Amino acid sequence: MRHQLFIDGQWRSPVKGGTFPVVNPATEEVIHQAPAGTAEDIDLAVKAARRAFDSGAWPRMSGRERAVYLRAIAERILERKQELGRLEVIDNGKPLPEAVWDMEDTAGCFSFYAALAEELDDNPQETITLSEPRFSSKVVREPIGVAGAIIPWNYPLLMASWKVAPALAAGCTMVLKPSELTPLTALELAAIAEEVGLPAGVLNVVTGLGPEAGQPLSEHPDVDKLAFTGSVPTGAKIMAAAARDIKNVSLELGGKSPFVVFADSDIDKAVEWIMFGIFWNQGQVCSATSRVLVEESLYPALMERLITEAAKIRIGDGLEDGTLLGPLVSKGQYDKVLAMIERGRSEGATIAYGGKRPSGLDTGYFLEPTILTDMDEDSFVWREEIFAPVVCVKPFKDESDAIRMANDSRFGLAAAVMSKDRERCERVARAFRAGIVWINCSQPTFTEAPWGGYKQSGIGRELGRWGLNNYLEVKQITAFESDEPWGWYIK
Repeated sequence: MRHQLFIDGQWRSPVKGGTFPVVNPATEEVIHQAPAGTAEDIDLAVKAARRAFDSGAWPRMSGRERAVYLRAIAERILERKQELGRLEVIDNGKPLPEAVWDMEDTAGCFSFYAALAEELDDNPQETITLSEPRFSSKVVREPIGVAGAIIPWNYPLLMASWKVAPALAAGCTMVLKPSELTPLTALELAAIAEEVGLPAGVLNVVTGLGPEAGQPLSEHPDVDKLAFTGSVPTGAKIMAAAARDIKNVSLELGGKSPFVVFADSDIDKAVEWIMFGIFWNQGQVCSATSRVLVEESLYPALMERLITEAAKIRIGDGLEDGTLLGPLVSKGQYDKVLAMIERGRSEGATIAYGGKRPSGLDTGYFLEPTILTDMDEDSFVWREEIFAPVVCVKPFKDESDAIRMANDSRFGLAAAVMSKDRERCERVARAFRAGIVWINCSQPTFTEAPWGGYKQSGIGRELGRWGLNNYLEVKQITAFESDEPWGWYIK
């Protein structure tokens, strides 16, 4: 495990020499003391990124040249996927098969943006047809500059790739600040960047606490672009900081995503996708379909089957074979989730299943898969993101009732609908006020497709060509092509 920050192509200790503990959530043991970067280290990292952008080779390379580095990073990640996956498990808590899947997706993200970098060479400019024939005009896309990325703890390396890969493909330089809860794989990404020969200053990784490292990064005047994934309150602070310098900002924030299940749905398929939508990654997923709306006639049978299947989920250390539900990421998160469940119960919700520590797991931040029912539509647990394996289930009367309930939220990240009637699914999908909609499934995510939300779930889109566009500026270049004098002042 790494004990230093990666700044300007070099490993260096934090200016103030501080560290912070990294805890394995399955054992509650401190497994590492990570380097605690502060404002001084952020300043060094931003200045390195600034030099690399303003006078370095990276933004002046062709897309094909940058693609070579991106593909090399992808190859190293795949070569080390088991090792990196195990680091992710002891850092985050997720089951090892999920973590290895994340590593494969991470490598795929770098490969995808390598291809898009090459496409920048194939389409270097766009000719604009003007109404005035004496002028010609074209549009070129250029890297936005120095990007600051602040990433969450639920998918540590994957979320880093969603920002690092498109930024580097575009020709930007970056300062990456991972969550203090899960810093290990971000430092390994820095080591991989060093190994493949990424030019100094192009990628800088500073671990540290939010107020001491994240806030200085979001407020640094030499950062041109801020990209953040995390909670709404922190996103609001980052947006306010960006507003002071009118920085470009993209935010991927929280959600309380609905999953509408109509009565004609196959009950086995419905229960499988409901569980995948809320119990994958311990429910610590911004797009988790944590509000399940079931048509009244199907509700009793579906609830019975959902409870039966939830009880079968194997809970334990993510490194143990067969584990499907690991611990929550930290004691702070664990305590917060238990308090939310208790608040729901005190406000009238029924705990249909779970809601407590599993029997026999006295150490670690473990929580049974939890199913809540009978809550009011204005209750805290129905309206607020819990970010845990906690699902709220309510019946609905008809299609219009389901759409109303689904859209009655300050969030709009994702939504799902299930029915054998594909026309109805398409109709409901269009009615959802959400940036990501799944039909007859929940949560599958593809690098090629845009990712982001409506309302308080964020600003902008990641992934696909939309993710690359986050790190590109659009420049108009117009030329006067006529030999005739303009003749406005001089006749």
